Amino acid sequence: MPTSSPLLPWLEPGESFPSTSAAWGEDSPAPGLLAAGGDLEPATLLRAYSNGIFPWYSEGQPTLWWSTNPRMTLWVDEFRLHRSLKKTIRRFRDTPGSEIRVDSSFEKVIEACSLTPRDGQNGTWILPEIRAAYLRLHHAGHAHSIETWQDGELVGGLYCVCIGHAVFGESMFARRTDASKLALAALVAIARHHKVAWIDCQQVTSHLAFMGARPIDKRTFQQCLDSAIPKPPIDWRFDHLYWNHL
Repeated sequence: MPTSSPLLPWLEPGESFPSTSAAWGEDSPAPGLLAAGGDLEPATLLRAYSNGIFPWYSEGQPTLWWSTNPRMTLWVDEFRLHRSLKKTIRRFRDTPGSEIRVDSSFEKVIEACSLTPRDGQNGTWILPEIRAAYLRLHHAGHAHSIETWQDGELVGGLYCVCIGHAVFGESMFARRTDASKLALAALVAIARHHKVAWIDCQQVTSHLAFMGARPIDKRTFQQCLDSAIPKPPIDWRFDHLYWNHL
């Protein structure tokens, strides 16, 4: 007999999230699912991320909130700078017209990410309302884009959320080979420069594992949040000397 799904709390706009301990477990149809409804205003998103919760849903679904266990996390000191990427960075640094920019085209970055499905998925979760929500969060100073540019063209990048020293990677895209890896390496360099310890990657994938990310349990992740969030904001810019931190 199939197992019935547990009840899912429905949130009214502005309503507090349930405890993350109430997230659906491994024996449920959607492990990590916590609640539905609510809103995507900056204050709501900041409350969510501060408690290890993030929105993720597809077209035709209500807003769904997740608190996954385990949590894929990239400790910046464990970032794997593979030989091929090291050569790519060196070539990128030495090529005129190639540069890393921060927050110069956030809206273009999130739009490009919306056209890039996550591993093993069809379609996108970065729907128009999600793009609008994170653009508002960007204007509030808590969402940032790391961009790979060549000859005046945006060829790759990623966007993330940041509260204090807690950095939450969201999505990335590439229009040229390794352009998204360059952006990720730049984010790691920024994090190391500012002594940010980790980058949240949310979900376990082989690509992230290849780059050095590993899963940690929810309790450990919450401890990481409690330590990182109260720290002062970092300076979101990229200096070419930051490459020396890799």
